[in-house]
Amino acid sequence: MRLCLFILSFLSLASQLCAQEESGIGVELEAPATFMLKGEVVDMETDQPIDKVNVEIAGKEYTTTNRAGEFSIRASVGDELIFRSDAFETVYYQVVDRQRVMVRAEPIPTLASTEKKLAEQASNPLGFETAIDSAKAYLRSDAGRSIEFVTLALESIQGGGDDDRNAIAFSTLGDINAFWGQNDLAISNYKRSLEYAEDKAVRIKLADNFRQNGNYQESIGEFERLLDLELSPYQQIEVYEGLGDVYASISDPLQSLKNYQLGLRIANSRQITPKITDLNSKIAESYAQEGKLEEAITFFDNSLDLAGRENTRRSAAEKNRVADFYNSNQNFDKEIQLRQEALDDIEEIGDSIIDANGINPLTVQNQNYKIANAYVAQDKYDEAIPFLEKSISEADQKQDLIVQKDATRKLSEIYRDLGDLDKAAQTYQQYVSVVDELYIQKEQELSQAARFNREITLRQNRIISLENERELNESRYQLAVDNQELIQKNNRIQKWIIGSLVVIALLLLYTAFTQRKTARQQRYANDLLALKSLRTQMNPHFIFNALNSVNSYIAQSDERAANRYLSEFSQLMRAVLENSEEDFIPLAKEIELLQLYVKLEHFRFTDKFDYHFEVDPNLQVDQFVIPPMLLQPYVENAVWHGLRYKEEKGNLLIRFRQLDTERVEVLIQDDGIGREHSKALKTDHQKKQNSKGMGNIKKRIAILNTMYSDKVDVSISDLESDGRGTQVTLILKKD
Repeated sequence: MRLCLFILSFLSLASQLCAQEESGIGVELEAPATFMLKGEVVDMETDQPIDKVNVEIAGKEYTTTNRAGEFSIRASVGDELIFRSDAFETVYYQVVDRQRVMVRAEPIPTLASTEKKLAEQASNPLGFETAIDSAKAYLRSDAGRSIEFVTLALESIQGGGDDDRNAIAFSTLGDINAFWGQNDLAISNYKRSLEYAEDKAVRIKLADNFRQNGNYQESIGEFERLLDLELSPYQQIEVYEGLGDVYASISDPLQSLKNYQLGLRIANSRQITPKITDLNSKIAESYAQEGKLEEAITFFDNSLDLAGRENTRRSAAEKNRVADFYNSNQNFDKEIQLRQEALDDIEEIGDSIIDANGINPLTVQNQNYKIANAYVAQDKYDEAIPFLEKSISEADQKQDLIVQKDATRKLSEIYRDLGDLDKAAQTYQQYVSVVDELYIQKEQELSQAARFNREITLRQNRIISLENERELNESRYQLAVDNQELIQKNNRIQKWIIGSLVVIALLLLYTAFTQRKTARQQRYANDLLALKSLRTQMNPHFIFNALNSVNSYIAQSDERAANRYLSEFSQLMRAVLENSEEDFIPLAKEIELLQLYVKLEHFRFTDKFDYHFEVDPNLQVDQFVIPPMLLQPYVENAVWHGLRYKEEKGNLLIRFRQLDTERVEVLIQDDGIGREHSKALKTDHQKKQNSKGMGNIKKRIAILNTMYSDKVDVSISDLESDGRGTQVTLILKKD
């Protein structure tokens, strides 16, 4: 039998959310202003307006175009407009201003439009695009002719070197095979398409056809590899849904449910309504498979509600699916109610409907038959008989011998059970006649299927032969090219000798240049090595005293103070180690490190000084960089050699001020005893340690200014005329 698959594809572009962190400053974002955006939708080929186009801003506004193809919708800059219609491919448009929008939609190829193109080009060979459009137009109605157009498309590719077109042709061929239930051929053609060009949409089709062909592990492997790729939201949903379908096929409801739920989460966040409906229904089936009936009913109720909002066809298909669930759980009253509602929908549309699985058509006759079965299961024979009679009548008119056979047999059995043997015998004779007729029909269908498969196989072999012939032609062409290259080889050798002499001369010049450049690079590398060595040397004086402070707290049994101090000290050390490999870090990070260091020193010498940080509110701290822990030695000198020896409580000021767009001033100021007085109090060991620490800083600044063109300027002066207090001023340049 024909396997009909209707695949509805929607593309959604994710709105990107930007999060900004600002330390100590709250920022309120105003909602973007809305305005009435106007525009129109026209056919790309004819410039004719298209009416009744669905125009939507996901989760916000909705409207349609009028007869002139015009629309008006309330929107904001940054919103995404979605234009949907069965007349053209879905179009996405990002609102950038208030200007009128003009949308030129590319129409979907139809059988009529393809026939028109063929008539216009009857005297000329078909182009690739026309042949592919023709193949797609005949895909659902004439497989043989559709494949023939794919063959013409392949023949139109000159030389066979167009990988993208080859990929499209074999992907289309795979679509044809998949639609007609030839999943093994579809797999082969999708693989060949991927050999020519990588396409995630084709990979999804390949994985799904693995499942339909019973290659479950191959399907799972392909789907899981897809999850490692960058997919659109709709493709992510397709992959998770596909994985759920595979696990459902191998009776693993837990894994099936897990993947359906992952897909539903994305569908809900992106408001992809059709997928929300499908996944609610499939989650319900997974719960039912696990025996969790209450959860299954909840999700089936959701799917029924969502399907009812889509359209009558989708609603009827979902009602049939849920009715099957209630039938399997012997809730026949609920089943009958849903099937009668589905029956009303089918009669309203006046056509058969593909069910939610995309396989079995829902018809008046099979719904009547299933309603009758539900009554029979409850021993309500009198209620079942009218539905069976309707089913038989409709099946007879529609030449649906399978339903007619089943319904006739069931009616005969009911008459038998009711004791009406005459009607039972009469109905049974009708059943025998239908079976005979069905047997003949099945033989014809088998014969037709065999012919169909032979025809498709022959056409497929023709394409393979075409590919082989094209590869042979390419080999011949390559051989001719090789011969031509051999003829030209002697000329190239002569030119090569002359060129070699020129190259030797150039090499001599290059060697001299390289030696000079190597010398410069060696000096630069030496500077980097020296800089790295100096950068990793944090003042051991501070580390030693910090650990002594911890030891002092422990000796005093002040574990809380020791833990607090040690915790913050470890944070500072970790940050210093993390930045030890960097020449420069953002000024904001240096300020954070300096604040943490001063906090630790203040914790030890609370009664000796107070400190204050001033950061210019106009200073763009993320625009400037600074060598890591450059300021710490200056602050340490202010604390240890200025403020610590002061009798009364001192003050430490650290100020960051932007001088202009290219420069920042850093001021470190203390009102301590001053540099001269501090020198007089130092021991020989302290003088040595201080000299080494400040010497490292001076070397770092000198090397950095050599490598980066005077990046940092430093000046140190007394705060007062009598030598008390110290002021360190650093000028930091952006570039």
